[in-house]
Amino acid sequence: MSASASSLLSYGGAASLNSKKLQHVQQNYNVRLQKLMHQKKTKAKRGGVVISCSGNSDGSAIGIGDFIGGDLLRPDLGKWLSDVEEHKALAIYSPHEGGYEGRYFTRLRYQGYYFLDLSARGLGDPETTLTKIHPVCPAHVGKQPIARWYFPPEVDYRLEALPPHAKGLIVWIIEAKVLSKAELQFLALLPTLRPKVRVIAECGNWRKFMWRPLREIAGLTTNEAT
Repeated sequence: MSASASSLLSYGGAASLNSKKLQHVQQNYNVRLQKLMHQKKTKAKRGGVVISCSGNSDGSAIGIGDFIGGDLLRPDLGKWLSDVEEHKALAIYSPHEGGYEGRYFTRLRYQGYYFLDLSARGLGDPETTLTKIHPVCPAHVGKQPIARWYFPPEVDYRLEALPPHAKGLIVWIIEAKVLSKAELQFLALLPTLRPKVRVIAECGNWRKFMWRPLREIAGLTTNEAT
């Protein structure tokens, strides 16, 4: 046998060997893929994730809004309006990305409410700031004397300025999670002191928009709230 023939034989043998290796690898891949699919089907039969059209209150079930976008489904706007009128002070929890609370904000505005937006950071004493004449010390550059200005009550001032057709005033507190328990209790009692006032406090975040009565979050019982 010549050298050229032996080289061709060796080349053909190597090619056949590589094809056998590829077939073996392909068979192993198919077997592993079948096992993986079988395991997934078994787990789904044993107890998969429960999907419901409306998630439970504890957030354990996945709602349909988690798949098509929470901003597209808002079947709870009617309950939102009724809870605002019933409890008068609510603690809300919105997703971290923000934007969901705007739909609820707008629905209250359509009902005839006017808004007072405040941040809990730098609010000071809520009772003094909202219902009493309170002093404010403006920042000075360094060479200016320390001054003290007096401002009217934030809530009472805006209640007097409401037009006759207004349904009421919504005090919307952002970053209310930094407030103490006593401060939250006062906000829960504010609608009792000012009947035309409703309080919405952003007390934290959750994976979907939800709310609770503020008196429950503040630890007030029914007797204390009345």
